[in-house]
Amino acid sequence: MRILLVEDDDDLSRQIRRALDDAGYTVDAAEDGEEGHFLGDTEPYDAVILDLGLPIMDGASVLKKWRSDGKVMPVLILTARDSWTDKVEGLDAGADDYLTKPFKMEELLARLRALIRRAAGQASAQLECGPVMLDTRSSRVTVDGSPIKLTAQEFKLLAYMMHHTGKVVSRTELTEHIYDQDFDRDSNTIEVFVNRIRKKLGVNILHTVRGLGYQLDMIEG
Repeated sequence: MRILLVEDDDDLSRQIRRALDDAGYTVDAAEDGEEGHFLGDTEPYDAVILDLGLPIMDGASVLKKWRSDGKVMPVLILTARDSWTDKVEGLDAGADDYLTKPFKMEELLARLRALIRRAAGQASAQLECGPVMLDTRSSRVTVDGSPIKLTAQEFKLLAYMMHHTGKVVSRTELTEHIYDQDFDRDSNTIEVFVNRIRKKLGVNILHTVRGLGYQLDMIEG
């Protein structure tokens, strides 16, 4: 799952990026509202963490422009402002959730997981497809209760597919959501990851849909 972080505090940005990376997310970061707006407008993200007090363009203005342009990715606002009027402004601008600084990183991650689940139509922190279970809180994957060891990229690909069970997902979409902006993307490696995941899971749930992409489902294929 690919996250956009728009935060001008260098220390806080590094802390959040480290936590997101450890949790298995792909992260792009921007230090001002103008860059953040551009990235959110031109790249696909599963969620955005957006500070309100940004240089060049404030967070509320960035969010209003995204929403007026039809961008629907879930947005979690971060801000040092804690008055109810600031919260109302952020939510009315189109935010899906609100977190006031200072905060615990565990709470930020929990709120982010919830936003991504809701956007994907998932209710539980434990995503299941047949005997395969992926726990978004611990980044743990099991098959019939037995743990499966995946590489970071394999986990990212499986997590994206588990959030979109039943949907046909193209190689391009997978590439856009498991690699960051600066990565030398090669959609051919997606097939390699898919084959590795199939072997490690040992169950027939990740199917190739010829000419279209891949589908995670308990169907014959």
